[in-house]
Amino acid sequence: MPIIEGIRIKNYGVLKDVTFGYVLSNTSGKPLTSLVTIIGKNGTGKSTFFDAMGFVADCLRLGVEQSCYENGRRGFGSLKSKDTEGPIEFEITYRENQNSRPITYNLAISSDRFEHPYIEYERLRQRRAGEKYGNSYSFLNIKNGKGEAWTGEMLEGVEDAKSTPVNLSDLNMPAITTLGALKEHPRITKFRNFIQGWYLSYFSPSEARDLPLAGPQKHLNKTGSNLSNVIQYMEQLKGKRQMQVILNSISKKIPGISNIYTKKMDDGRLLLCFEEKGFTNPHYVQKMSDGTIKLVAYLVMLEDSEMAPLICLEEPENGLYHNLLTILATELRRKVIETKSKNQMFITTHSPFFVNALSPDEVWILEKQQDGFSTVIRASEMPYIENLAKEVPLGDLWYSEYLERG
Repeated sequence: MPIIEGIRIKNYGVLKDVTFGYVLSNTSGKPLTSLVTIIGKNGTGKSTFFDAMGFVADCLRLGVEQSCYENGRRGFGSLKSKDTEGPIEFEITYRENQNSRPITYNLAISSDRFEHPYIEYERLRQRRAGEKYGNSYSFLNIKNGKGEAWTGEMLEGVEDAKSTPVNLSDLNMPAITTLGALKEHPRITKFRNFIQGWYLSYFSPSEARDLPLAGPQKHLNKTGSNLSNVIQYMEQLKGKRQMQVILNSISKKIPGISNIYTKKMDDGRLLLCFEEKGFTNPHYVQKMSDGTIKLVAYLVMLEDSEMAPLICLEEPENGLYHNLLTILATELRRKVIETKSKNQMFITTHSPFFVNALSPDEVWILEKQQDGFSTVIRASEMPYIENLAKEVPLGDLWYSEYLERG
């Protein structure tokens, strides 16, 4: 399963220049863990980081101009850091699997004099096969729509590599979207598919309360509006006996809930039912609390055997009782680490109860500086934190302001 080792973001809102993990432009950083949690005070850029990830994914799907207005964004000018020179830039280093050589992707987006955004620069790099050290060589290098791309799986040597010229007439759509559709560029295809497979949750309990038409669906969508359909799919796929084991496991983590199941109504719509201790008749999803629905959705998502390679969750604590947050964090950690599913999760949170379940290597702290922009540091890189976290839960240290530098 692919995993991101590092991300650098430049000129995107309060994130003027921040680096998470290992990237080619900062090789001193340690690679990111499977679970990455970002904390910080209000306004430090947690939501901006989440939105930056969504923006990259949207660019591949919609093009840069439409992406600047997607999900509440207000145009290129509102995204770019104030009073800064140069384009918005992203640098992502990832591995297709543990044995593969890392690939680095650079994307730079500028705007013309009419404030129309366009792709100024795009590059994919990887070391030659068999090389552990030295420079990475470009197998995609395009500036203002013109450049070259190398075909094949491996780059054995620049002189032997087969390159093809690239001349794009549309600077709105990333080259990896176009070239990734061609079988001659398998490495570009894999990276494009990786980004297109990201799952960014915009979960809405109100949408999960809707009554969808009955019909099993394999994966939870971004808003959770098909939660009932996914549970119906699990009921049909797993069989009643195995499904009961899964639902029993979920219900044990939610106080008072003894069973969850779906019921098809006469008009063809699907109803999600909750059996609660002390009540003879079930409660329907429309009457359940936001926190209960949200926790059910996350736990159902974790049962997906084909979970997305990268999952981004923004403030999962909203609406959840604090005692449930450590349970949720533990379940998320178990999925990506203990079960070795090779998925990766990026999470932003305000909750020390959630952070209590994490290790210093998994936590990054954003702090706003006097110039209005934020910096980031890994908790494990702060003096004494590794040793303190052996005695005191990390969230308690954060609550006591041990994770603040200034």
